[in-house]
Amino acid sequence: MMSADDGRIGVRFGAAADAGPEDALLIEGDAPADRPAAARFVLVARMGGHPMGCTCCTPRGPVADALGRLFLARARREVPWFSAVVAVARTEAGADAVRRALHDDVVTTARFRQEA
Repeated sequence: MMSADDGRIGVRFGAAADAGPEDALLIEGDAPADRPAAARFVLVARMGGHPMGCTCCTPRGPVADALGRLFLARARREVPWFSAVVAVARTEAGADAVRRALHDDVVTTARFRQEA
């Protein structure tokens, strides 16, 4: 793991209320967010067959896609500048998905790092 000053955006777990004014939110599901710098991810339950947009058919996964949207919105100045992301995971599966994206997805790990 690289140091905190490696230039990537830090991601930490917490509640939406834990986010400061310079934080973005990464929210599992459809919980309300009162800030423009927020992205949602939805985990699709695996069932018989493949529902449209399922995690096995989405090339990078829902968390990587959501973080990618946040990063691009920040770069395009479509949202206020943020220096960190608070991941609001509502389930253990959601928290695991965030950890996997931060560890396994090459594009996500180039842009973001998990904070303690």
